[in-house]
Amino acid sequence: MADVGDNSKAGLVSALNGALADTVALYFKTKNFHWHVAGPRFRDLHVLFDEQAAQLVGTVDDLGERVRKNDEYTLTSIGSVMKNTRIKDQDDVTLSADTMVKELRDDNKTLHGRLLEVKEAAEEAGDNATSGVVDDWIDECEERIWFLNQTSK
Repeated sequence: MADVGDNSKAGLVSALNGALADTVALYFKTKNFHWHVAGPRFRDLHVLFDEQAAQLVGTVDDLGERVRKNDEYTLTSIGSVMKNTRIKDQDDVTLSADTMVKELRDDNKTLHGRLLEVKEAAEEAGDNATSGVVDDWIDECEERIWFLNQTSK
C-alpha cells in the first residue's frame, strides 16, 4: 500500500469517499422510491427497490472501512455526503414508477463511473485489497443497472 503522504493514496481516499457519498445518497433515494412507488407494478418494484437498497447499504461499511484502513477519515454527516455526491436529490413522491426505475438506473450508472475511478486509483496506489474488492462492487452495480434497464423496457 502507498505511503501516508503519497498523492496516489490521497486520490484513492478521495475516490473512496466519493463512492461512499454516492452509495449513501443512492441508498436513500432507492428507499424513498421503495416507500413511494405506486401502480400496477407496485409489488415487484417495491421488492426490487428494497433488495437493491439492502445491497447498497451493505456496501457502505466496506467503503468506509477501506478509507480507515488507509489511515484517513471518512464522511461524517449527511452534509458531507451532500458535498461529495454526484447523485441528485429527489423529493418528489409522486413520480411514476417508470420515472423511478429510469432515475435509479441512471444513478447507478453514475455510481458505476465512480467505482471505476476507485478501481483506477487503487491500482495507481498499489492497494491490491481495494482493487480486488471494488470489482465486487462494480459487479453488483452492473447487476442493478441490468435489472433496472430490463425493467424499464
